[in-house]
Amino acid sequence: MKKLLLASAAIALVAGAAGAEEIKLGVAVGFTGPLESLAPNMALGAEMAIAEVSNSGLLLGGSTVVAVRGDTTCTDAAAATAMAERLVTAERINGMIGGMCSGETTATLQNVAMPNGIVMISPSATSPALTTIDDNGLFFRTSPSDARQGDVMTEIMMERGIKSAAVTYTNNDYGKGLADSFAAAFEAAGGTITIVQAHDDGKADYSADVAALAAAGGDILVVAGYIDQGGAGIVRGALDAGAFDLFEFPDGMIGQNLVDKFGPEITGSFGQNTAAAGVGRDTYLAMATAAGFDGTSAYSSESYDAAALILLSMAAAGSSDPAVYKGKIMDVANAPGEQILPGELAKALEIIAAGGEVDYVGATAVEMIEPGESAGSFRELEFQGGQMNVVRYR
Repeated sequence: MKKLLLASAAIALVAGAAGAEEIKLGVAVGFTGPLESLAPNMALGAEMAIAEVSNSGLLLGGSTVVAVRGDTTCTDAAAATAMAERLVTAERINGMIGGMCSGETTATLQNVAMPNGIVMISPSATSPALTTIDDNGLFFRTSPSDARQGDVMTEIMMERGIKSAAVTYTNNDYGKGLADSFAAAFEAAGGTITIVQAHDDGKADYSADVAALAAAGGDILVVAGYIDQGGAGIVRGALDAGAFDLFEFPDGMIGQNLVDKFGPEITGSFGQNTAAAGVGRDTYLAMATAAGFDGTSAYSSESYDAAALILLSMAAAGSSDPAVYKGKIMDVANAPGEQILPGELAKALEIIAAGGEVDYVGATAVEMIEPGESAGSFRELEFQGGQMNVVRYR
């Protein structure tokens, strides 16, 4: 069977050689801004999938695939829009991995992707508002909505006996959406929210924010912020003032920088980010290590999966035109079909070329639900003695 598939793929390659093209994918993440420490490993994850497909020579008659990076800044919608316009008009991309943060993703989708018919698959924009946004079938995400994360946070906290919580969130779509989702879920489960307060990024002093949170009190402080910006400022201020010594860290705070900044000071605190256990994740981590980057970094594996889904959808559609291949993304992401893990993208292309179907599992156990987002699983983490330890997957 393997020889038959290879032969079929070779025939398809020869027959389609005249139609080979250079396909460009934008890799649009926040290389500067409040999550800049996560962006390099996200880009490298996406680019590893792109290279895997391009080097196989099996996509659309031997087409090559090129990554074009763009800096979304994560929080500046105007800058993200200008970047996306450059990728579309000057670079003439065929699809985009990105954006990174919810607000700039929304702006890019509405101002650039929709008017130009460009498919976007975000690895990390998690605002619940993106579930219902009018997107002309162009927007997908390999990370779950924060409506799901709010439920997971509540489960973790209830299991740990946390009865009351103060909440601070970065003042944007991501922060507000997550804070609202968590507060609703926590109160529905019988918990008490003492305060829900926005904070701004980029401030030199968060003592006033911390004072208000401390006055409200609570068993724990939930910091729905960014580790490279205001979230870290809030934690530093809370620790220095003795206002809180126990924290819940959602995905925007999870990363090696959290450990580097606070070490044993946050012992006993916990959090979660998107990740799935299993052979797909293990394979991806080994591939990333061999390639010289940290695959455990938040949203790196989701970025690999986003790029893989775009490229396999092109193969299934027989076209790099987003208007054509957008209709195949849900098909290649879900059953039926042969399951495809990281490192098996050439195998998937062979199956598609032979007329078969694939079920892309990838690095994050991809399962897409309407209207085109991940059903999602999360990795529960705990911080002890300056180490970030995995507790379980949910």
